[in-house]
Amino acid sequence: MSTPERLIESTRELLWERGYVGTSPKAIQQHAGAGQGSMYHHFSGKPDLALAAIRRTAEEMRATAEAVLGGDGSAYERVAAYLLRERDVLRGCPVGRLTMDPDVIASETLRAPVTETLEWLRERLAGIVQEGLDQGEFTPALDADEIASTIVATVQGGYVLARSTGSPAAFDAGVRGLLALLAPHRAG
Repeated sequence: MSTPERLIESTRELLWERGYVGTSPKAIQQHAGAGQGSMYHHFSGKPDLALAAIRRTAEEMRATAEAVLGGDGSAYERVAAYLLRERDVLRGCPVGRLTMDPDVIASETLRAPVTETLEWLRERLAGIVQEGLDQGEFTPALDADEIASTIVATVQGGYVLARSTGSPAAFDAGVRGLLALLAPHRAG
């Protein structure tokens, strides 16, 4: 792995574990096995490196979600597959956790890929639910945008509940509950 790649990957890991403030340039360099000169040769500073790391994390989240959402099956089956996919629930969502970092949220530049990714996910889910509505799979009582927001909120909130209890049970219960609420709206 090249030095810039090691720096980005180290920053991604440290941001997830420690947040922006807790991720010092020295910690990044030590984690990456790179010197100060190497870091500043490839990146203008911590904000530039953090942005590259956040963008990479956001891209990875989109690709992982799209692999499930773009798969085969009905709209309900794809939503269920997304909700039930394997996750490291106790680690939380690397993008969602950034919304709790005051330094990331205070920076328009650092916040942008977080906002864009969560909005992409919400829109992608709304499109799938709308597809189900258009094909008569769901009863017309559902609102695609509201259901998509509920799915994202359930997943992100499920991470918070699981982390607070130290058990994935709360995440799993939220997913099962949401699927139970959606099931009666399946037409046919």
